Amino acid sequence: MDLHIDPNGESGRSDRELKRGEEPSRARLPLSWFRQGALPLAPQLLGRTLVRVTDEGVIRARIVETESYVAPHDKGCHAYNNRRTKRTETMFQRAGHAYVYLIYGMYHCLNVVAAEEGQAEAVLIRAVAPLTEHDESIMKRYRSHRSNKVVTLSNGPGKLCRAMHIDKSFDGYDMIAGEAMWLEAGRAVLPEHIVCATRINIPYAEEYANVLWRFYVEDDPYVSVKDKQAVPLSVHERMIETFGLEDFSWN
Repeated sequence: MDLHIDPNGESGRSDRELKRGEEPSRARLPLSWFRQGALPLAPQLLGRTLVRVTDEGVIRARIVETESYVAPHDKGCHAYNNRRTKRTETMFQRAGHAYVYLIYGMYHCLNVVAAEEGQAEAVLIRAVAPLTEHDESIMKRYRSHRSNKVVTLSNGPGKLCRAMHIDKSFDGYDMIAGEAMWLEAGRAVLPEHIVCATRINIPYAEEYANVLWRFYVEDDPYVSVKDKQAVPLSVHERMIETFGLEDFSWN
């Protein structure tokens, strides 16, 4: 996989070149990578780094939980039946754009647009973990977080957006070329460490309410909701549904 040169001008290395103990790769993920459908993209975002440049400093956080939303048939997707509204129009843009919306009138949710332009698919980033104590300290200030339970800082889509100072102004933001928010290669999480579960709070999705399209890093403390019935991604049926083949590998 070809990766972008990082913002400092240093050439990026792919995850397969990283050795144990090294820092996560700061190479930006390329446009071609996001053109996958939302279903295969979601588990591949795990372990990647979400970067946000703020007035308080640069924040880097590791993605540990995601959900796939796929129009036109997924009734849990805002663009179900290819519905085009002022809110959903972003989902039809080129892959790699941010899709940010407000829920309950107070919480923002960050999604990454996937697939080809005109095909409404996106991956919700549900939870992240700060990479360093420096990142954690900035996130705490933005969230006014005083709890001793650090894992509650960003273990949910609304929490992470507040902690990383992401709001509706980032809807439609280009995360491929943008200088305020982007995604880096980080360190990929392999299928044997990923589990699949149902998505959160979408009973209205009817037959799509129980699809196993939520992916998270097993045993990671920052995961928002752990499901006792979660299934390992490495199981044959899950690999086939998610990637279309059994031996898919991205490391």
